[in-house]
Amino acid sequence: MTPAALAELVRTTAVDVLSARGVDTSVLPENVTVERPRNPEHGDYATNLAMQVGKRAGVAPRELAGWLAESLAQRDEIHSAEVAGPGFLNLRLAADAQGAIVRDVLTRGETFGSGDLYQDLRVNLEFVSANPTGPIHLGGSRWAAAGDALGRVLQAQGAEVTREYYFNDAGAQIDRFVSSLVAAAKGEGTPEDGYGGAYIGEIASEVLRREPGALELPAAERDEVFRRTGVGLMFDEIKRSLHEFRTDFDVFFHEDSLHNSGAVTESLERLKESGNLYEAEGAWWLRSSEFGDDKDRVVIKSDGAPAYIAGDIAYLKDKRDRGFELCLYMLGADHHGYISRLKAAAAAMGDDPDSVEVLIGQLVNLVREGEPVRMSKRAGTVVTLEDLVEAVGVDAARYSLIRSSVDSPVDIDLDLISKHTNDNPVFYVQYAHARLSSLQRNAVSLGIDRGSVTEADLGLLTHDREGDLIRTLGEFPRVVHSAAELREPHRVARYLEDLASAYHRFYDSCRVLQPGDDRAGPLTIARLQLCEATRQVLANGLSLLGVSAPEQM
Repeated sequence: MTPAALAELVRTTAVDVLSARGVDTSVLPENVTVERPRNPEHGDYATNLAMQVGKRAGVAPRELAGWLAESLAQRDEIHSAEVAGPGFLNLRLAADAQGAIVRDVLTRGETFGSGDLYQDLRVNLEFVSANPTGPIHLGGSRWAAAGDALGRVLQAQGAEVTREYYFNDAGAQIDRFVSSLVAAAKGEGTPEDGYGGAYIGEIASEVLRREPGALELPAAERDEVFRRTGVGLMFDEIKRSLHEFRTDFDVFFHEDSLHNSGAVTESLERLKESGNLYEAEGAWWLRSSEFGDDKDRVVIKSDGAPAYIAGDIAYLKDKRDRGFELCLYMLGADHHGYISRLKAAAAAMGDDPDSVEVLIGQLVNLVREGEPVRMSKRAGTVVTLEDLVEAVGVDAARYSLIRSSVDSPVDIDLDLISKHTNDNPVFYVQYAHARLSSLQRNAVSLGIDRGSVTEADLGLLTHDREGDLIRTLGEFPRVVHSAAELREPHRVARYLEDLASAYHRFYDSCRVLQPGDDRAGPLTIARLQLCEATRQVLANGLSLLGVSAPEQM
């Protein structure tokens, strides 16, 4: 019995109890909360339902808890139900009900943990979207890991997710990139406000290899060659490094296509017609303050050039026109103002501002031997995704970037995540999976067939450590649900660490493969099923993070 199933049982029981006593059942919440108490002596689960609704029901909470306890104690799934304090209800599950969690895990396999919270919801998830002027830096790396994990978690809850990368290939940053390439091709120093780093020289050399006469062309034609070829090379490198990081996109959307297609002009004309774009001080302004923004925003500057938000407005409209019901943006720490800005843009266009959601990620710092790592061998002033992967590998890099909430800055200790010790979180979780895989191989080598989970006597799993492990397995669907609902994939990583810890404690207390003739006894079979269920959930969780589940280490 998972926490969700127990919560439903408690609510159903509450409906019956209140109805039998003529109490209005509408006081009951749609979803009842059951939680694992911090002190195991208080039971397997606890609920404060009686305290939550007692006053509205006109019943003393402790009395209502007593009614619930009396009724629940008669259920086969409940071993005991006890009232505590002012109206808490502490529950212990029957062994067979706990064992049903193991059976559920093994029956559902790779789908255990999935749900239907966002069934068929069409989601556009835009993340990374780094300027195509250099390799992906640490901030973009964090989004590459966390964004991809969020997409996986949303899909596990039924959403149809399109991962989208927005290439900012229009504007001044591209001009500076091109001038940097031209200077490098000529053997000159980096221009003021230009881009430095060895990668600029590498790309410039490749442009000349492909276009040998580029430098002899008139300046405008020369720059166009370096723009077209250089930006393309940079795009390709970004895509390659992301793919090797196990982050792939369904759509690569080019900013300049909005301008070239007339989409920007069309969107702004629509805003003018609605009166939500007005002229003042020689510029055109969006009435964004009327839709929740802290001030109005310039959309067309006084020189007639569109401001950056002009492209944002057209891009949002394009997403909605493509049928996306939820547009999720994952942006860097310097984009906090975009939350109200994009919602205001949606409202000004006559759209639902709730269709827009902006997540803001904080900075990532690398530390080695207690000192910050700031310089890249190739990119110069910033540390890149490739630097991180080269230092610790894809698994450790992804896991470390995901396991903390993205709205908090994070320091990654390169020494720690390179160690093969239990102090290293990703090693700790992966080692648990490898250990469980080894256990199943050892059982086979001993001639032990754990058989079908439907035939195993899972009611034999009565040890405290077995119960703790089983209840931890049962939490997984709720963790995935919360991770999707709150947009917090780090919850999956932290859960996996708790699960690995529960497994290691179980293994230290409960021998699975016992010596002697009893090795294939019913208890051994039941424990092997529990171990396989644990391995399955670890694999499912790691898959949601895009981290491998090794069978041996």
